[in-house]
Amino acid sequence: MNPPKEIFDIPTWIGVYILTFLSFSISASIIYYRFIRIVLKGKPINISKNLTPRILGAFNLIFGQKKVLQSISLKKDLAGIAHFFIFWGFLSFLFSYILFIYADSINPSFSSRILSIHGVKIFTWYLDIISVLFIITIIWGIYRRWVSKPSRLSFDITQKLESAFILIFILILMVSSLLSESFYYAANNTNHTPPFAYIISKFILNFELSSTVYLNIYSITWWVHLIIILSFSIYIPISKHLHIIAAPINLFIRPMGNPGTLSTPTDLLNLDTFGAAKLEDFNRKEILDGYACAVCGRCSDVCPANITNKLLSPMHLINNMKDKIIKDVSSQKNNNSNLIGETIPEQTLWDCLTCGACVQECPVGITHIDTIVDMRRHLVMEKAEVPETAMNALLNMEQRGHPWKGTTFSRTDWAKGLNVKRLKDYPETKMLLWVGCTSALEERSQKIAQSMVSILNHANIDFAILGEEETCSGDPARRLGNEYLYQTLAQKNIDTLNKYSLETILTMCPHCFNVIKNEYPHLGGDYTVLHYTEYIDTLIQAKKINLLSKIETNITYHDSCYLGRHNKIYDSPRNIINSIPNTNLIEMKRCREKGFCCGAGGGHMWLEESNNQKINHVRANESIETGAETVAVSCPFCLQMFSEAIESNKPNKKFEAKDLLEIIDENIDRN
Repeated sequence: MNPPKEIFDIPTWIGVYILTFLSFSISASIIYYRFIRIVLKGKPINISKNLTPRILGAFNLIFGQKKVLQSISLKKDLAGIAHFFIFWGFLSFLFSYILFIYADSINPSFSSRILSIHGVKIFTWYLDIISVLFIITIIWGIYRRWVSKPSRLSFDITQKLESAFILIFILILMVSSLLSESFYYAANNTNHTPPFAYIISKFILNFELSSTVYLNIYSITWWVHLIIILSFSIYIPISKHLHIIAAPINLFIRPMGNPGTLSTPTDLLNLDTFGAAKLEDFNRKEILDGYACAVCGRCSDVCPANITNKLLSPMHLINNMKDKIIKDVSSQKNNNSNLIGETIPEQTLWDCLTCGACVQECPVGITHIDTIVDMRRHLVMEKAEVPETAMNALLNMEQRGHPWKGTTFSRTDWAKGLNVKRLKDYPETKMLLWVGCTSALEERSQKIAQSMVSILNHANIDFAILGEEETCSGDPARRLGNEYLYQTLAQKNIDTLNKYSLETILTMCPHCFNVIKNEYPHLGGDYTVLHYTEYIDTLIQAKKINLLSKIETNITYHDSCYLGRHNKIYDSPRNIINSIPNTNLIEMKRCREKGFCCGAGGGHMWLEESNNQKINHVRANESIETGAETVAVSCPFCLQMFSEAIESNKPNKKFEAKDLLEIIDENIDRN
């Protein structure tokens, strides 16, 4: 791409740099007023820890497009591959502009000195080929977005014309690039040209125009190409495509802990406000999320609440927040306007299951759950506005140390006749079995705890329970937005645990597992915590437990969100199932990272769903459709949700839900 020598008797490089300065000045002003100054109004975040893995991870996410490519299926969705190609094609053209426009316009031999003459030829061939591939990709993208319309692109904001503008811009850019090169080669009538420019130049020569005319047309297309490039710099900051700038920053400042880990506000008693409802309440990451959003629809397409036609759509929530904030700041209205209400209906916040499907799918590092829980904290702690059923659970946790209203069981009734040790009587014991509220106090779930004890005793494992010393882990309170209650409960448990010299805490509930392992350390409680699936898998591998089954059976397994997606424990439960003879594991269509929530997460064990399409019924039907006789779970909440759905649906054949612990206990070789 050789620059024309001059325009209107002005050296080309002067025109190039003047236009660039003007367009970049406009762009920088827009970026500052529409983006930077607004993000800086948020609360600062600390990203100084784990700097090396943060940088390396961001490099992989940005340049390797790891999250974009995570769900690629050549049969179903080529969009990720197309985005990967466009991203690297964009970087290739950016490098070519620096060389062939900005450097060569000053010194025409600069590019050949950097790349060598032979290298320039190879690079121009490369650009020629990817220009055509770009054109094909863009035409396919237009067809896909507005004609075939996969479900994730069928939302109102994914159909906006601004997506068409950028595609058309890129299309014109590639066409002008090809035409510019073709007219240049036609003017010089050379055969040493890239393939597609060569074909076009030979067609152009059929018009038998003079070299001067061809050079003039070449100059026009060259300047049109440059003007389109510079137009991008102005258009991008006023469109959703600002994510080109915001997304890499967002990926760099991403949380480094497990996905199920919420931020922990400190010194709650001295805070001016609780939670977040207006611009200054959110941290900079939460504000940046809106700008980073590529409006790809991936998050809403996998959200159980959205799939079951509830108000919540993670993509809309993040974008509505951003649009409202920009509108208020730009119009110089009160920056403290409350986002909860008209912009984000309260029901939208309560619809969230905190299952993490949206965060898992998001290619640009948006943390929807943190934002939603922050707004729940505002509703609960600042305004005392919470659904009645959730309020009952919160009051019960505050007054009785567990969320189960109406239970008459004590913390140890389930263990009667099992000769289970209490830690206070045997303080030298190194393994604590954390029973959890549900397995201790809910009648159906007590069988899980009893099976757990049976298995540990069979393997001759020395363990103890806290009994009445145990109180709720605080997870339901935290996910429902009562951070103060969570920290009170958590600190009480930490004080209790710190009295003993424990080596391991073994949990049955993924929610207890997640909060004790990942969130108690924020409050000074740092322990080795295992979920039973991890531990029993090791016992089976060590031959401390042998399993047998005389009856052939088919089992499907449901991944608990807080065990799987939030803590990446997928293999252990499957290893256990596969270790049972005559047992076939049949996977559901949505499993492992793509698993579908049972409907109990985010405090929904105690929240009524906002419409009649129940999430647990959807998931139960998926398990029944596998043809298995049993759906295995590894969470007491999941067990309750599946049991209710199966009883309500009354499948035609015998089908039941069981915890893996019950299945293991039934199939232990006790000889």
